[in-house]
Amino acid sequence: MTKIDIVSGFLGAGKTTLIKKLLAEAFPGEKLVLIENEFGEISIDGGFLKESGVQISEMSSGCICCSLVGDFNRALKDVEAQFHPDRILIEPSGVGKLSDVIVAVENTVADVPEMKLNSFVTVADATKVKVYMKNFGEFYNNQIESAGTIILSRTQKLSQEKLEAAVAMLREKNPDAAILTTPWDQLAGPVILSAIEKVSLADELLEKMRAEHEAEEAEHTHHHHDHDGHEHHHDHDDDEDEHHHHHDHDHEEHDHHHDHDHECDDPNCSCHHHHHHADEVFTSWGKETPKPFTQADIERILTALDSGEYGKILRAKGIVNGEGGAWIEFDYVPEEHDVRAGHPDYTGRLCVIGAELKEDKLAELFGL
Repeated sequence: MTKIDIVSGFLGAGKTTLIKKLLAEAFPGEKLVLIENEFGEISIDGGFLKESGVQISEMSSGCICCSLVGDFNRALKDVEAQFHPDRILIEPSGVGKLSDVIVAVENTVADVPEMKLNSFVTVADATKVKVYMKNFGEFYNNQIESAGTIILSRTQKLSQEKLEAAVAMLREKNPDAAILTTPWDQLAGPVILSAIEKVSLADELLEKMRAEHEAEEAEHTHHHHDHDGHEHHHDHDDDEDEHHHHHDHDHEEHDHHHDHDHECDDPNCSCHHHHHHADEVFTSWGKETPKPFTQADIERILTALDSGEYGKILRAKGIVNGEGGAWIEFDYVPEEHDVRAGHPDYTGRLCVIGAELKEDKLAELFGL
C-alpha cells in the first residue's frame, strides 16, 4: 500500500525544512517518492534528496494546479507503477488550493486500489497568519480550512499571547485540525507524524480502558466470553478538539463485536460489577492548547476532578507546556493521579473521559 501525504503551505512557510526533517526522522527505511512542482519556488536541493534515496518526479507542465486533470493523475499513477513506493509526498505549489489537490489525489486513488490518501497538511508561518488571512484570503483560507493538520513554523518568534491569538484565528477557520504549536527543533519526527496522522488522546485512552475492561472481564468470566481477536480501530478523525463521542465502555459503535455484555443473564456473573456499568454512556472532552501550566496548577485541577462537580470522571490524560520549555504529563483515575515531567508534544493536549461531563465547567477549570 502506498500512502500519499500532501504538504501544502505558502511560499516561505517552511515546507522544505519540514519535509527534510520528516525524511530524516519520521520515515526511516521507507521507499519514498517526492512529487514537487515548480511555481517560482526554489526546488529542494537535488543532492540532498538523492542521498535520502528519494526519486524526484518533476512534472512537465510545472504547476500542479494548472494541470490537475490530466498530467497530475498520470504522474501519480506512473510513480506508483514504476516505483511502488511506501509513501508519496506531494508538495504542491505555494499558491495552489489545497482542496483542489486533495480532490485530484482522491480521483486518482479511486482507480488504483494500492494507493490511499493518508494525510493533508498545511505548513503556516505563525507570525503571518493575520496578514495572510487579510491579504490572500481565498487561497490562504482554503489551505487552512482544508488541512487535516496545521503545522505552525516560527512559533518561537511569538509571545505566548500572540501565539494563542494566531491559534484562535486558525481554529475559527478549522475547528477540527490538529495544530502543531511547539517549535520543530524540540520535536522528534515521529511526534510530528502523530499530529499528521491524528492519533488522538481520546482514542488512546478509550483503547486502554477497553483493554483493561476486557482483561478484568476475562478474569471473572472466561467460561462464556471470547475476547480474542477484537481489534478496534477508532476512525474518529475529529477527536482533536471539541468533538464529543458517545461511547458505552465497550464502544457500542462496534456493536457487532460487543453483543456479549447484553446477553449475559447469569445473576452471579460479575461482568457488570465494575466501577462503571455497561449502560453508562461515556463522553470524551478534549482540548488542544499551547497554554502553559505549572505542576501545582495540574495537581489542583486533578484534585478538583474528584469533587463530582465536573461529572463522573473515569480517566483524564494530558501533556501540556510547563514553565521554561519544560513539559508536564499527567494521568488521572478517580482518587488517584500522577503528574510528571514529559517529552515535548506537538502542542499541549488533554482529554477527560466520563459520564455526564460538564464541559463548560471543565473548560473553565483548565482555564481554556
